[in-house]
Amino acid sequence: MVAVSTTESSAGPAVRDGLRVAELAGRAGVSPDTVRYYERAGLLAPPPRTPAGYRLYPDAAVERLRFVQGCQRLGLRLREIAELLAVRDTGVCACEPAEQLLRRHIGELDAELARLTALRADLVRMVDALPDGCPAPAPGATWCPIDPVDAVETGSRGEVTS
Repeated sequence: MVAVSTTESSAGPAVRDGLRVAELAGRAGVSPDTVRYYERAGLLAPPPRTPAGYRLYPDAAVERLRFVQGCQRLGLRLREIAELLAVRDTGVCACEPAEQLLRRHIGELDAELARLTALRADLVRMVDALPDGCPAPAPGATWCPIDPVDAVETGSRGEVTS
């Protein structure tokens, strides 16, 4: 165990320097479990511990957690965030790697948007192909007269769209 620096006050016992897990979590707006997880994942350096085994994080850990949370809101994966933090921790400007990472992420988002747009178009064609009235179900028939495969491959007027 690593010793933690403390300061003696004139009032008596030593006062600890650093934030316990719950204090850090509260300041950063995350759960204590998230703090522990980020430490296990390598996004937070393991902090020194008190003689009783409590973690004591430096104040700078609050800003680091907020950075991680901001990156996650942008949709970055923990592995990508760790890469940015590794560059940042060297003291080198992380702008170039961040730009490359964000441009790659934009490309992934564009591909996902195209996939979702195509999915939406398929669903619209399927809805448009539904009959005006629902026929009574026939024994052994499907629950709906629309076959999802046919609805995607043909438009509402029966023409092939692929």
